[in-house]
Amino acid sequence: MTEPVFISAGEALTDLIVADPARTQWTARTGGSTWNVARAMAKLGVPSAFAGAISRDVFGDALWEASMASGLDARFLQRLDKSPLLAIVHQLSPPSYFFVGDDSADLHFDPRALPENWRTHCRWMHFGGISLARRPLADALVALAREAKRAGIRISYDPNWRLLMDERYDATLRAMTELADVVKVSDEDLAGLFRTDDIEAAFATLRSFNPAAQYLYTRGEHGASLHVGDAAWHAPAVAVPVADTVGAGDASIAGFAFSQLAAPARAPGEHLRFAVAAGAAACIGAGATPPALSDVEKLVLEANLS
Repeated sequence: MTEPVFISAGEALTDLIVADPARTQWTARTGGSTWNVARAMAKLGVPSAFAGAISRDVFGDALWEASMASGLDARFLQRLDKSPLLAIVHQLSPPSYFFVGDDSADLHFDPRALPENWRTHCRWMHFGGISLARRPLADALVALAREAKRAGIRISYDPNWRLLMDERYDATLRAMTELADVVKVSDEDLAGLFRTDDIEAAFATLRSFNPAAQYLYTRGEHGASLHVGDAAWHAPAVAVPVADTVGAGDASIAGFAFSQLAAPARAPGEHLRFAVAAGAAACIGAGATPPALSDVEKLVLEANLS
């Protein structure tokens, strides 16, 4: 068995999305920010795992089957006799949602049950999403991130702001930013995390938590930038036919991590362009569709030629 080089730890959930104005029909989709990142890395060809816990019911079955179809290492995905974590999206425009999972399986993830040698082969771990806003899971994940850091494993962190990340999340935001080698954040994240309209000041505050980290700052149709110390690189958005933008941010951090793992000698701007292309490629398919490496490379080439 090929040991995972990349591990994403956090939540896998089911989105229940309203399908008609009367709210009598709903569509179920597998999802979860950190789970999406693990699948995106696997699709790019990196031996990957998702470290988290899911239920044993029909929702857990769908997540398990999708995980196995993506080639994720089954040893890292724990199945428990607990309820599923659900995101209820009851309005699409503007999006309105809430989470159901007061004692759901994800909260009972046990890092002690991971394969004993996971630190030996892992080169990169990713954290983020609502998992870091849900205790006791959040505490277990911060401890796991610290353990990985001590083992010399690179850490990426994408807070991926959601409504439940209020002032109680502030300490976790700072702790994870201080641990991370790479922080991925969007303008919407900054507004929500710092509860402000002054996005520039919010970004400066975030960077002050860990001046040595790399910051991948995404702004949707306005492209993205990479900030390392006093240096910055910018990349425009890549034009693609957009089915939707679900999972685009997850694909972009996966693309950035892939580029650094696969081609560490690339210039920072090249890593950034690969990340932007990966995010764009994820928009071509509906839902959180992980992009193939060939599709990302094609978009990188087209962007370089334009």
